[in-house]
Amino acid sequence: MAEIKIRPARADEGVALTALSMRSKQSNGYDDAFMAACREELTISADQIRTNEYWVAEAGEICGCASLTVDAAAGTGEVHSFFVEPSLKGSGIGRKLWQKLHERAQAQGLKALVLDADPNAVPFYESMGFVKIGESPSGSIEGRFIPHMKLDLKDAAA
Repeated sequence: MAEIKIRPARADEGVALTALSMRSKQSNGYDDAFMAACREELTISADQIRTNEYWVAEAGEICGCASLTVDAAAGTGEVHSFFVEPSLKGSGIGRKLWQKLHERAQAQGLKALVLDADPNAVPFYESMGFVKIGESPSGSIEGRFIPHMKLDLKDAAA
């Protein structure tokens, strides 16, 4: 694998990032009906890329992405769209994306990060220092709840 580089996403990469997100999510064992229900929530638009901090991992081609939405008034950030190419999970791409988000959160003086996790991703987020603090309703599947996690940045290391 080529060297992993992290860079800001470009507004014209929404279609490619959406396809990556769908592949990555489905690799957790979800069927086509579940994925169809998630399509709208997993779609990454040019507007979202321009409005939030979107980061892309490249190793010859796009192989991961992550987003940070900052609430400066509250001093918090929310992690979204954190996905890695299925065949490359466990190769360090997620850790490099996490390091970029952590660096950006610290640079903005944020006190905490939160996220709603796919249940299959909880071990990864726990390894990054997040703890489960509750549940959130799924944005795609009525009646489904997913782990809501938090990381206090004063306690976190990249």
